[in-house]
Amino acid sequence: MIVHAIERKNLLGIPISVVDYDAATRAIVSAAEASRPMGVSALAVHGIMTGVLDHQHRYRLNQLEMLVPDGQPVRWALNLLHGTGMRDRVYGPNLMLRVLDTASQRKLPVCLFGGTPELMEQLQKRLTARFPDLIVAVAIPSRFRNLTGEEKTGLVKQIRDSGAKITFVGLGCPRQEVWAYEFRQSLSMPVLAVGAAFNFHSGKLAQAPLWMQRTGIEWFYRLIHEPKRLWRRYLLLNPYYVLLVCCQLLRLGRFDPGNDKKPEQEMLYG
Repeated sequence: MIVHAIERKNLLGIPISVVDYDAATRAIVSAAEASRPMGVSALAVHGIMTGVLDHQHRYRLNQLEMLVPDGQPVRWALNLLHGTGMRDRVYGPNLMLRVLDTASQRKLPVCLFGGTPELMEQLQKRLTARFPDLIVAVAIPSRFRNLTGEEKTGLVKQIRDSGAKITFVGLGCPRQEVWAYEFRQSLSMPVLAVGAAFNFHSGKLAQAPLWMQRTGIEWFYRLIHEPKRLWRRYLLLNPYYVLLVCCQLLRLGRFDPGNDKKPEQEMLYG
C-alpha cells in the first residue's frame, strides 16, 4: 500500500493534517500492517480549544501523528488561513467506519476501548453485524479512573496479546487524546481517538441530520440534546475559537506549535 506524506497546517498552534477519508484510511491501515505506532485524533472546535487553553495538552496533541479536521469550522479555518481547498471534513465516526471496513477486508483485528460494559457489548454487536468479516480481538470497558503503572502495563499486554492491529478509543475529549499519546508507543499500532463515535455506532446517541452536519451546525443539535453537559463547550468556546482564528488570519498573535514543554507525568486515565 503506497502512502504519501501528509501535509500539516498550523491552526492556532496545532498542526492539522490536510487529508481526506481515503488518505487517512490508507495511512492508518499501512501503520497497522507494519505494527507502527500512530496516534490519530479527529478534532472539532472543542478538541482544538483544549490544546489552545492547555499548553501541556497542546504538546500531547502535537506529538500525535495525524490530527484530522473533524468539524466543518476546522475545515473552513484551514481553507481560509492556508488555502487548502479541502472539500469535506474527516468526521471521526465516519473515519472509524471506513477504517473498520478496510480492516475487515484485510483481516486486521481491532481493539475497542472505552465506555461502560453495556456500551461495549452493544457497540461490538452492531459493528460485527455491519461488517460480518470484522475481527474484534478484544473490547475493553473503561475503568473511569487513573491507572497505576502496573495496570497500564497489564492493559498494554492484554491488547497486544489479543492480536489487535488497530485500537479505537472512545473516552471523550481530551481524555482519549491523552490516552492515544500515552499508549501508542507501547502498543506499536495505530490508536484512534474517535470522539462520540462509540455512542453513535452503538445506538446510544442519535447523530445530527446530514444537512446540519454539512452546514456546520451539528453542535446545535448536540447542544439541545445534552444542554447540561455541552453548553459551556459550545456557547463559550465556539465564539472564542472564531475570535482566535480571526487573530491568526490578521496576524495579531503568535500561534507557535513548537514552544510547549513535555508533561512531566503521565495521566494514565483508563
